[in-house]
Amino acid sequence: MKVKMISRNPDDYQRETNKDIYKVVRNWNAPPDPFRAQTEYTRALNATKLERVFAKPFVASLDGHVEGVHILAKHPNRPSIVLSGARDGQVIVWALARRHRLATFQTHNGPVNGISVDVAAGNSFITVGQDCTINRWRLPHTSNAIGGIICDQVDSISLDGVPHAVSHLAKSSNFVTCGDGVTVWDAQGNKRIREYDVGHDTVHCVRANPIEEEVLVGVASDRSIFVIDTRQAVPLTKSTMKLRPNMVAWNPIEAYTFAVASDDYNLYSFDLRYLDHPKLLHSGHTAAVVDLDFSPTGQEIVSGSFDRSVRIFRANESRSRDVYHTKRMSNVLSVLWSMDNKFVLSGSNEMNVRVWKAKAAEKLGPVSRFNIWIANLI
Repeated sequence: MKVKMISRNPDDYQRETNKDIYKVVRNWNAPPDPFRAQTEYTRALNATKLERVFAKPFVASLDGHVEGVHILAKHPNRPSIVLSGARDGQVIVWALARRHRLATFQTHNGPVNGISVDVAAGNSFITVGQDCTINRWRLPHTSNAIGGIICDQVDSISLDGVPHAVSHLAKSSNFVTCGDGVTVWDAQGNKRIREYDVGHDTVHCVRANPIEEEVLVGVASDRSIFVIDTRQAVPLTKSTMKLRPNMVAWNPIEAYTFAVASDDYNLYSFDLRYLDHPKLLHSGHTAAVVDLDFSPTGQEIVSGSFDRSVRIFRANESRSRDVYHTKRMSNVLSVLWSMDNKFVLSGSNEMNVRVWKAKAAEKLGPVSRFNIWIANLI
């Protein structure tokens, strides 16, 4: 009978004295791991799952309205200032950093149809309402007071028809309104600069290009999208969609790109130079999309729908990367992407303004001492 014995030389692994370090045996010619790719894939997959597990997108709920919030507007120069308008004509100025309201005031005798902050000066904003008036208000100068600031009305313009939207021109205090047609207004004398007739149907949304001062885009009830150059007397081009477009938003980085929210549950990204067909379709909603907004970087889009959800799309992808919803949230009527690119706001039919994280798993707030200690070690 043959027995194989294992024998080792103690000099190879034992220390000479107690102060010596331990000897480590290594194989410098170890064969490569055949499952290296599979192991890395499993680690990446687990990391993605953990990111979803620890995702907490909801931040806060801003209460104060007594009707559905269907208008949200942001200040172009003060990232913490957000304005919201309700169907009862009430407008609230919020300090987003402190999560409290600066001022609450009655702007119209009926629903607020549009809010736009002066891009050039930044000290006033304009509201249009169902009572056929255009009102200019002065913004509060501080963000520390709570609810006690009174916003003074600067002036008011009475119209023959109902204005449905308002938007300030880029780098200017002049603004544009829409209703029976499209009207460009001079902010100094409150007089009409130019009027455009785009058809017999109502124009329910118009947006000024944030880069090119003379370019406007709007949507009408006859399912049409039109582009206007304010240096010309007639619209440049017009295109008709299959279903009614509800809202339009410009890309703040690419002056020739805008997106449209449609009744057919989809969003469409258009190139201003090729308006005959969209360059990308964003799908995922299960009901009509009523509002959308671009991120300040122009790389993502947030949308709100009657399916009671908020979706975030990458601008170059057709499927959403995140879906936000709660049990108590009703139809989403308005959405907004904050100027610091950290938060997404949504206004819904049950009178709440909700604040969400733009990235659900991102950690917010002050950094703890433990995290600082770990960072110093790395």
